Amino acid sequence: MPTHRRAALVTLVASALALGTPGLAASAAAGRAETGATAKVSSDVYVSPTGDDHAAGTARSPVRTLDRARDLVRARAAGLRADLTVHLAPGTYRRTGPLVLDARDSGGNGHRVIWQGTGDATLISGGRRVTGWRRVPGRAGLWSAPAPRGLLDTRQLYVDGVRAQRARGAVPVTLTQTATGYTASSDTIAHWKHPADAEFVYTSGEALWNVERNGLGQWTEPRCRVAAAEGTTITMTQPCWDNSNKRVEFPDIPGRTVSMVGPGKLTDGGKPSYVENAYELLDQPGEWYLDKSAHRVYYLPRKGERLSRADVEAAAAEKLVEGRGTADAPVHDIVFRDIEFGYATWLTPSGPEGFSEIQAGYTVTGDRGWATQGLCQYVEGGTCPFASWTKMPGNVSFAYGQRIGFADDVFAHLGASGLELGAGTADSTVSGSIFTDISGNGVEIGGVDGQTPASGVQVTDNHLYGLPREYHGAVAILNGYTQHDTIAHNQIDHVGYSAVSLGWGGWPDKIGDPATPNPSHDNTVRNNLIHDYMQMLDDGGGVYTQGLTGTSLADGEKVTGNVIHDQWGLGKSVYTDNGCTYETVEGNVLYHASYANVASRHTDYRDGLGNNDPTLVKDNWWEEGTADGDNKGLVTTGNQIMAGLSDVPAAVLDAAGLEPAYRHLLDRRIGAVSVPEAPSRVGTGTAGADALWVTFNPTFADGGSPVTGYTARAYDTAGRQVGEASVSAAEFKRTALIRLGVPATPVTVTVTARNAHGESAPSLASAPLAPTAAHTLPAAPTGPKLRTAATAATLAWTPPTDTGDARVTGYRVTVSDGRDPVEVTGRDVLVTQASAKGMFRVIGGLLPGTRYTVTVAAVTAAGVGPAATVTATTGSTAPQGQVVGN
Repeated sequence: MPTHRRAALVTLVASALALGTPGLAASAAAGRAETGATAKVSSDVYVSPTGDDHAAGTARSPVRTLDRARDLVRARAAGLRADLTVHLAPGTYRRTGPLVLDARDSGGNGHRVIWQGTGDATLISGGRRVTGWRRVPGRAGLWSAPAPRGLLDTRQLYVDGVRAQRARGAVPVTLTQTATGYTASSDTIAHWKHPADAEFVYTSGEALWNVERNGLGQWTEPRCRVAAAEGTTITMTQPCWDNSNKRVEFPDIPGRTVSMVGPGKLTDGGKPSYVENAYELLDQPGEWYLDKSAHRVYYLPRKGERLSRADVEAAAAEKLVEGRGTADAPVHDIVFRDIEFGYATWLTPSGPEGFSEIQAGYTVTGDRGWATQGLCQYVEGGTCPFASWTKMPGNVSFAYGQRIGFADDVFAHLGASGLELGAGTADSTVSGSIFTDISGNGVEIGGVDGQTPASGVQVTDNHLYGLPREYHGAVAILNGYTQHDTIAHNQIDHVGYSAVSLGWGGWPDKIGDPATPNPSHDNTVRNNLIHDYMQMLDDGGGVYTQGLTGTSLADGEKVTGNVIHDQWGLGKSVYTDNGCTYETVEGNVLYHASYANVASRHTDYRDGLGNNDPTLVKDNWWEEGTADGDNKGLVTTGNQIMAGLSDVPAAVLDAAGLEPAYRHLLDRRIGAVSVPEAPSRVGTGTAGADALWVTFNPTFADGGSPVTGYTARAYDTAGRQVGEASVSAAEFKRTALIRLGVPATPVTVTVTARNAHGESAPSLASAPLAPTAAHTLPAAPTGPKLRTAATAATLAWTPPTDTGDARVTGYRVTVSDGRDPVEVTGRDVLVTQASAKGMFRVIGGLLPGTRYTVTVAAVTAAGVGPAATVTATTGSTAPQGQVVGN
């Protein structure tokens, strides 16, 4: 056994024993058996892709399929005297449906059934290999192959483990929304080969940067398929269309939906951001299309790809493993170790239901979902509990599973959520595993539908990154209504939306009602390292929580010891959203967020006292600098302003993220190295009479090689390139802008990302915009404050509402000690302006007991505007976070 795997196993065993998790002490026996300390028991089962299901299942005569192995286990499990191991030889175990496990397949007598693989060499796959590639006559660069037998549909194709992009592009017509879809400006779509394959995607953006806002909230990306296109009439599939456009609103609260989550219909006239899955859109390397009627797959290879020798996999099965326990007969004492799960799909979004998103991959479903689903007491016939919408399924899933373990596994190339530990899951573990290249959520725990809550689930020492790849409102770890769960020592990086999302049902506080009662308590999120999160969507956080988390601060949720930094979208480091009650945020290191490190003030509507939801924000290192105090139950105390990481004890930083025995996970590469995914949400603004500012969401799926830079290209209305500019990835991370020289005519802009392997396909184009001269300076920022410590201060301000004739691209801060002006740039400059959210920056290197005057002025293409001024005194004994206004 490799040294690092032996160390990881020892750590897992020690952790299980130390935590006293019921049934997990038996892992020590498994470790001894694996290292040869005890003899192999005769009940073990051996499986090989070259085996024979008529064989005995011994080491010399292995069976071939997982189902046959399960049946042999079932016959032997009743009288276990030691752990029973199913040894999976290296190779690919292809599935057309799930390996179904129930109570009969469980361990017993204190022992477990261990499905043991050989790491990267053991793959449980839902894929079907695509072979027989030929060039398509008359289409330069395009290849096609017959679809594998039995493959009726799929949403994912992979080439040597690299996800291909379903053919996509701009909607080729102007659309006007109707009750059932759209009226188009021409019949172009009706003349496509298969218009009913096309899927409209709705992504929100920042309106001030020339990006449409047409989703169901900035945290969502709904999708609905075209049902038919006849002439200029486009009919959308039902119920997806109604579920995305008819959500019930309160009759006496204009614009407030009864769901209380986002708008009642697709915004900006319901116009899609782009269209996906049409043969006519195949125009970029890495794009593919499945012609279901002709039973052929089309693909435009990327540079260097040779289809004659490539492993091309179409995801076919929707489930790989499914544990079907019940409350009366749980499935229990089963472990999956050193196995890769991959190439599974999820076809519901391609059908009539589509993907009518609410939040975090939950959707509104059913023929009248918009009218009743999860609306409980607020509408006649509403289903309960409130907010019990439909959860995205897991490609590997367990319900009512007890003492289920996943260790040293890989979840990659998946089309739904990676791993779902659903209702009734108890005392189960996920450790030492990798979750990446997943369409939706990485790990899902519990649910929100009123069934038995998950409890005692530990998700520890995993690396989750480069997700979600398709449903961009999904999160890395989703935790619903649960008890005694621990999410600890994980590294979560380069994710499109929130990293960890806990809790549910807090939205009724928007109308003055208390959060939905739920069974959650004693959940902990601790010592995780989270960075480069919210890379695509907005209004989330590194750790996002809403709803009741317990019955008191003693048993409420604990968010402790995490290091969370470098947020891209609009949000917070730790986001305590609607109805979040009894949460403790303590001892975290929080920096480089857009407008708050901790968002925490919401009125507690469980009584009429007007207090805030009880929350404790204590002893964090942060940049926000809010003063100590007790704001009607919101207690802030002992937090320290950090001007840099040197202000944080090294032990705190070292304790976050993967523990030493698991840090080898960071060096593992999944799939072939490839070019990055294209950037997204490209927006433009004037930079003067001869240039545009270009901003976009950076690539969070880097192809296995870090992104080194970006290139923006401008095109006139005839499609001719009229401008180009590049920037390094480091510079773009600092400024969030590229200055692009262009002629004084309307242009669209695309952006590519590059790494050591090459350049990505171009992004979808921005909306047209012509540069204009900027002459009017912005107004001064408002509400400046200095929140002082002894040697540092947080300068806070609100962006000006009047920006003149250009957009704010930065701020200039001066400090009266004579240092050079501080130039404030970055993504938060752009997103806080659009939302009028406050901003803050830390000024370090100050002297104790010294009076300072600080100014802040907005910068646009017209120049530097007037400054706002604030004065305050530091002091060696001043309370941390003392606030002084002007």
